[in-house]
Amino acid sequence: MSLHPSVAAVRLAVRRSLADLDRGRTVLVACSGGADSLALLAASVVEGHRAGLRVVGATVDHGLQSGSAAHATLVVDQMAGLGVDETMAARVQVEDGGLGPEAAARRARYAVLEEMGRHLDAAAVLLGHTRDDQAETVLMGLARGSGGRSLAGMRRSFDRYRRPLLDVSRVDTETACQVEGLRFWQDPHNTDPAYTRARVRHVVLPVLEEHLGPGVAATLARTADQLRVDMDLLDDLAEAAHARLADPVDGALPVAGLAAEPDAVRRRVLRLAALAAGSPASELFHEHVRGLDALVTDWHGQRWVDLPGHVRGQRSGGVLRVARHAP
Repeated sequence: MSLHPSVAAVRLAVRRSLADLDRGRTVLVACSGGADSLALLAASVVEGHRAGLRVVGATVDHGLQSGSAAHATLVVDQMAGLGVDETMAARVQVEDGGLGPEAAARRARYAVLEEMGRHLDAAAVLLGHTRDDQAETVLMGLARGSGGRSLAGMRRSFDRYRRPLLDVSRVDTETACQVEGLRFWQDPHNTDPAYTRARVRHVVLPVLEEHLGPGVAATLARTADQLRVDMDLLDDLAEAAHARLADPVDGALPVAGLAAEPDAVRRRVLRLAALAAGSPASELFHEHVRGLDALVTDWHGQRWVDLPGHVRGQRSGGVLRVARHAP
């Protein structure tokens, strides 16, 4: 009996993502109980065991909603029922720190997943982001004026993390769960208009589909794929330049060295300096980086440039310093 197309699409994506791993290694799969991560976990159990891999399911309770602990318990039961080799669960304390609730929760989640991955010596940590998530990320980045990096979207892999489902639609993950009899959770935050991503998902993308025709999400995701290689190269050049130019003690950057770099590289170096000083990525926009850039390329005695996260860029004596300051 042939597989339902949606189940087959999810399994094929996971199979391709795990193809380079050696038998006997451990794969950690992050699972919130939503359709995307449940479909990912179900496919990972099948494909991972077929490839001789040990599959561990992990859920993270952010404690942001009433009943979250009970929900985490249900997810653990679901993961065990799917046949994982081990389940893991953790509760994290989400501290905003000026990042905003979404970014703060994401930071806390990645921190605990990283700890789990190290504990298990996991060869890969799988995340359930889909093609639709990628399209939403691209649109939000464009709205923030984040430049080419916004068009590149989420990376398919970084460090030990992998996103197998970036070519799979949300419709397919939901259908796969329904076909396999998996009851998935609908996170109320995903429909709360207080969250930017929820507005993009339920208002902006449907309007684009209505007026531009179907397939907008797929087109945005495809654009991200096409540009990611170029953006990765520029990012690599910027990281090398930042490592070469930044003072190892305080991170100060020589103005002459910055001015010698191409615009695309120099501005990325300045963004890296701002992030290193503690400016939150979700609030650091193009206009902030342009302000720092003016301290290098259009210097006429400006005192400083204030950045999100109580970070300030200031030029003095041929050196640019980007550091935290007292509010």
